[in-house]
Amino acid sequence: MKTISRLRLAVLAAAFLALPAVTWAHCDTMNGPVVKAGQQALESGDIRHALVWVRQADEPEIRSAFERALHVRKLGGVAKELADRYFFETLVRVHRAGEGAPYTGLKDEELEPAVAAAEEALEARSVKSLSQELGAALQHGLGESFQNVQRAGKPALADVDTGRRYVASYVRFIHYVEGLHKAIETSGDSHAEHNH
Repeated sequence: MKTISRLRLAVLAAAFLALPAVTWAHCDTMNGPVVKAGQQALESGDIRHALVWVRQADEPEIRSAFERALHVRKLGGVAKELADRYFFETLVRVHRAGEGAPYTGLKDEELEPAVAAAEEALEARSVKSLSQELGAALQHGLGESFQNVQRAGKPALADVDTGRRYVASYVRFIHYVEGLHKAIETSGDSHAEHNH
């Protein structure tokens, strides 16, 4: 079994802690799946690589941006770079709008560890390693959150300050579990609904 580094485990656990605030921000990175699809479309001349990332209603805008980009790319050099960037920005902006998410520009950031692990699973065509990592991260994060509540201990009613510390730990634990439960219940198909 693959050994999980403490750092990766900690980052995955932290990702679980932030579940209520999860967005699909990886779609707006230069090494994210939408830009990669745009690169494939431009290099192959086949727009279908890009069209799968947008709603059918948005197809004309993407087709127009694609044609313009292909035309300008022929000039080479800086013009090609600008044409590519224009197409990627348009594709990502339209994709994000289809999700109901704001677009704040393309980012040159690395993928978050949880997203990178999911991408690795897709590349490997196996969820086994990812499942083990997530299971370990869940166990670690859940145990840590639970222990924080236990350490705080239920105080006597007269000790208000200790009571507040207990309540803060309790609320974090409950929200953590609630966020996990919602994430588990939520279908992975909800993100893809923008294509319908």
